Amino acid sequence: MLDIHWLKTFVTLADLKHFGKTAHALNMTQPNVSLHIKNLEQATKVKLVERNPFHLTQAGERLLASGQKALWELQVCQSDLDAINDLQQGSLTIAASDIISRLLLIGPFQLFKKQFPGIDFSLLNTTSSQASNLVKSADADLGFVIAQKESEPLHFTELQQVKWCALGQHLTRWQDGEYEHGEQPTLILLGHDTRTRDLLDSALPSLKLPNYRIMEVGSVDAQIDWAEAGFGIAIVPEFSLSTKSHLTTTVTPLPQFPTTSLGYIVRQNRVLSKAIKQLLLWVDEEIARRHSVG
Repeated sequence: MLDIHWLKTFVTLADLKHFGKTAHALNMTQPNVSLHIKNLEQATKVKLVERNPFHLTQAGERLLASGQKALWELQVCQSDLDAINDLQQGSLTIAASDIISRLLLIGPFQLFKKQFPGIDFSLLNTTSSQASNLVKSADADLGFVIAQKESEPLHFTELQQVKWCALGQHLTRWQDGEYEHGEQPTLILLGHDTRTRDLLDSALPSLKLPNYRIMEVGSVDAQIDWAEAGFGIAIVPEFSLSTKSHLTTTVTPLPQFPTTSLGYIVRQNRVLSKAIKQLLLWVDEEIARRHSVG
């Protein structure tokens, strides 16, 4: 019989390829990592790991494939058992991009922690693409994402349509070709590690700017700040401006840009607990409230 803790240590080691890093990731000592691998090799009666240089043996590769699947199935099973028990105790991990979590989720999360104090609540701030991967691997129970395509083993539910706008001065003048000598319009966009760039890059020609350069930043707040400071035009979701009451630059709707969906993802056939359903209801109410204010 294979010990689940030994198996988790082995799978983590196979991923990190370093005994010290594995010990740190699992809050263990390095000798204990080595002991887990030794116990696993004794139980399976085969050599799984070569140390110098580090690599998995053929037997190790075979165990890794089954071990990853087994650990994932156990995580999914535990999530469903928590849901069936209405998850009054346990843990809940949410993955969401920074812009979604700050603008739409802070209020609902506060209500959640107050009503469900027995649940250990964690938020992973990440990109929409990474949030999908975290839910798929069962490292997150629920993800809030933009521009999700339906794909197994994930189920996507739309919460609202996302429209785009340009924030900053001189867009109309630039579109008319009225540049100062040596001037080149700057578009302030999020980096390419976000799923929204695939949508925006294909829509940029509709702005009809013959020449422009792109300034990449790491957050929507940074886009807004740079545009406010006069460094260019930021292309941002309209809902990201809902809390910005003192903007000094021009906001131009971009109806020619494709709308996309903001919503949440869970694994297909996932049993949703009473707590998760309540959280999603609060998020719906927060979106409705922001629409009414807008």
